[in-house]
Amino acid sequence: MRLALLIVAFALLVTACGGDTDATFTTAASTTSATTTTSTTAATTTTSGESTTTTTAPENPAMNIDPTVAVATELAGFAAQPTACGSVAPAAPADLSYTAPENLGLGSDTIRATIVTSCGSIVIDLDPAAAPETVNSFIFLAEEGYFAGTVSHRVVPDFVIQAGDPTATGSGGPGYRIGDEPPPDGFLYARGVVAMANAGPGTTGSQFFIMSGDANLPPLYSVFGTVVEGFDVIDAINYLPKGVSARGEPSVPLETLYIEQVIVER
Repeated sequence: MRLALLIVAFALLVTACGGDTDATFTTAASTTSATTTTSTTAATTTTSGESTTTTTAPENPAMNIDPTVAVATELAGFAAQPTACGSVAPAAPADLSYTAPENLGLGSDTIRATIVTSCGSIVIDLDPAAAPETVNSFIFLAEEGYFAGTVSHRVVPDFVIQAGDPTATGSGGPGYRIGDEPPPDGFLYARGVVAMANAGPGTTGSQFFIMSGDANLPPLYSVFGTVVEGFDVIDAINYLPKGVSARGEPSVPLETLYIEQVIVER
């Protein structure tokens, strides 16, 4: 089951980015049967703000899929769903658009950022030495409050958690595009890697993804950070119930995962 879902995931890889383009990682498309029943469960405890939530979920997150449920396709649909991990939904995202990010003069030292989600906080170390333009844009948007109240519209089990689209359609962006800063050939997109989604060369905007499993992706997606804390939160997100997208990918959260805020330490 897990292998079949990864084949579908590669068939529809990460959706991007610039505001008018909807593209996905692609290899071979094939849909799979799915079920919501399983005889084994695992308890995951996550923390969001001052509350702690324990979620009981299948040991195999690929089993927590219901292909019969109508799924959300934009922000209003996600807002109508229950909030993930028993949290309270934040305020809706502000309608923000820019012609370009401000040059923040960051230098090359590592910068820490915390993505506060409905299921807890994920701490990442940003690497401006490896991806200066990408890190500058991400921090600019974070400090503008751009990500606050947005949702993760795509969670592929043991593959990626994708976010950063204020429209939650998979095609939203900040109004500008930045250059590509891909990793070297042979780079492993390992669990915990944080990279930018795109729809092809020169289309990187605001959508990013966190690897929840290892994958040998082509080095086409700008890598700008690494998770250093919050792998338990990634696991909790991995286990969220999911429906099947219009493309046949079992990746649409049926409980809405919000980004409450992104806190940058600098």
